[in-house]
Amino acid sequence: MLIGNHYPEFSYERDLKNLKQAVIDLDVPYAVVQDNDGINWRSFKNRYWPTLYLIDKQGRVRYVHIGEGRYDDTEAAIRALLGEPAH
Repeated sequence: MLIGNHYPEFSYERDLKNLKQAVIDLDVPYAVVQDNDGINWRSFKNRYWPTLYLIDKQGRVRYVHIGEGRYDDTEAAIRALLGEPAH
């Protein structure tokens, strides 16, 4: 499952209507949550855009990547996590 967390940087980004339109315009193929109060952002102690977290089947953060790039590493981490047995 893939979920995007949108923590707005600018005031117009706080409007859910604008986020919904951006998801359509950018053809984002996954769910995106609006995190206006930064609850999710702070729970991960996040500081940078973009940051990718891979979470295993037990709910543990197993991979973190800050910024763009390293797509091969991210794909390898996804494949490894998908290959793990469910507990």
